[in-house]
Amino acid sequence: MSKVDTAWLRMDTESNLMMIVGVWYIRPSITLEALKERVQARLLQYTRFHQRVVEDALGAQWVDDEDFDIDRHVVAEVLMPVRGKPGQLGQEALKERVAELAMEPLNPAHPLWQFHLIEDLGGDGEDEQASSGLIMRIHHCIGDGIALTSVMMSITDGGRTPPKREQQPRDDRDWLTDSLLRPMADLAIKAIGAAGSGMAKSVDAWSQPHHPLDASVDMARIGYQAVNDVAAFAFMPDDSHTQLKGKPGKRKRVAWSNALPLDAVKAVGKGLGASINDVLLSCVAGAIGSYLQSKGEVVAGKEIRAMVPVNLRPLANSYQLGNRFGLVPLVLPIGIDNPVERLYAVKSRMNDLKGSFQPVLAFGLLSVAGLLIKPVQTAMLNIFAKKATAVMTNVPGPTEPLQMLGSQVERLMFWVPQSGDIGVGVSILTYAGRVQFGLITDSTLCPDPEAIIDRFEPEFNKLLLLAMMLPWE
Repeated sequence: MSKVDTAWLRMDTESNLMMIVGVWYIRPSITLEALKERVQARLLQYTRFHQRVVEDALGAQWVDDEDFDIDRHVVAEVLMPVRGKPGQLGQEALKERVAELAMEPLNPAHPLWQFHLIEDLGGDGEDEQASSGLIMRIHHCIGDGIALTSVMMSITDGGRTPPKREQQPRDDRDWLTDSLLRPMADLAIKAIGAAGSGMAKSVDAWSQPHHPLDASVDMARIGYQAVNDVAAFAFMPDDSHTQLKGKPGKRKRVAWSNALPLDAVKAVGKGLGASINDVLLSCVAGAIGSYLQSKGEVVAGKEIRAMVPVNLRPLANSYQLGNRFGLVPLVLPIGIDNPVERLYAVKSRMNDLKGSFQPVLAFGLLSVAGLLIKPVQTAMLNIFAKKATAVMTNVPGPTEPLQMLGSQVERLMFWVPQSGDIGVGVSILTYAGRVQFGLITDSTLCPDPEAIIDRFEPEFNKLLLLAMMLPWE
């Protein structure tokens, strides 16, 4: 196991388990036996999914599970009615169960993943056709969001299986070259929607200089940027204190929003001269700020940070499992009421991240942390927790609806894990022309995440209205 993956393996705490949890709504419903057959035929072609983890003094290793049993990993789930809400068996009960499973450890004696199928969620509204709910739990040490998204697509109808070729062992000693010179210039920047050409040109010129003098100048420029980023990361003050920051407990709450039309988000961004990410992150900041105000907190002038994962893997290799991402601290201006002013503040902060080396620095810290004993690793990783209130990720999903065993995946959502004492996780997923927000919170710090989620769409509608009021010419 790579040192970075080992760090994620050891990052579990009583308050935060390093599991990526996802949900698929599938209509019409599917059966447990059919799901087992599909998983057996497709998912198990990835060796990680039939291997367990064995730890020793030097780290951890992947070992084939001689006692592997598909019935242990693909299980039936029966939802119980939510207390006080007997008429809302479907969605409310599903939220309760997802929150429970997010804090239920996976069995370390076997591969660290499990699928839970609710065969019949019942009909909703006028459509009485039954649907199924599929809850997926996968430990972060198996892979990051980009890798697992690609892998999970393989179990859908028409999904691609991994290339048939020899898997080479990973050498962590070359992480700097692999993560900086090749993908950092383009992929890392684009992953957070801050595409810019300055850093890309500098790194490209450094790795393939057209003239010796150009190489010297560009190396000096990159070196200066790297030194600045090291200092900025090391001396970054702790995050602003709000009700969302503190010592988390041992229970989670989850929520998800109604999906926004992607075309409408694009139109607002174009009308206001901002990117799609700028618009979505502005809505996140506005929703959190409004929620805190409703709790009696003064947020004027306040900002919070969210740690944002940044992909450091070539997208052509997204099927390769493992963790290849860094982290950047994104400042969310929750204290700005004016939605347009807040949008441009977010845009400015996104621009500040262009060309940053901080994702690579964070990856390096995780690599080092994987070598250390757990107490020292925990102390090192708590650095991230002190600097941020939330973990936030934005994943582009399939542009067309997926089919699963002849049924349609109507909606999919996932929740990002939080490390250390961070108690809020924000997930943004684009799927089939719709944008979905998901939220997972510690029940002690935020017992009502739906009160934040319910504010996302109104915040977007403010920007939509203002964009429509612009002069048409």
